[in-house]
Amino acid sequence: MCQAENNGQSGEFRTLTGYRDAEKKRITSAMEDYLEMIFRMAADGAPVRAGDLARRLHVTPSSATKMITNLAECGCVDAARYGYVTLTEYGRCVGEYLMTRHDTVHRFFCLLNGTESELEQTEKVEHFILPRTLIAMEQFLAEHAKVSEERN
Repeated sequence: MCQAENNGQSGEFRTLTGYRDAEKKRITSAMEDYLEMIFRMAADGAPVRAGDLARRLHVTPSSATKMITNLAECGCVDAARYGYVTLTEYGRCVGEYLMTRHDTVHRFFCLLNGTESELEQTEKVEHFILPRTLIAMEQFLAEHAKVSEERN
């Protein structure tokens, strides 16, 4: 009988909620979506306001305002009432990771499926990718690019 390596995993089955609770993440998947978009908007050089964020994410302005408040409580953003939203150093760091994760997962799915865009699938899956899996995806993509380059 084979025994699987534990690799630091508990080996216990849980529900999705159970895995999330075990992680004790301060930032939820929804918060990640907002933070990633704030990071994108800030990188474009545009000032970030709740209304603009709401339009980009197709949510109500009140939902965006509430999430901005949650992100401020986590130390990711500074936000003045009815003003601009700015990333803190921590928010910038997390936002950069979220963008890297998004881009890597998107490129991976495009390569895997032979398509130009896998945005919907990326948005649905990216929150569940562990950092070690992200590193493996990046290495796979780099190796694939190297092999493709050698063939040309």
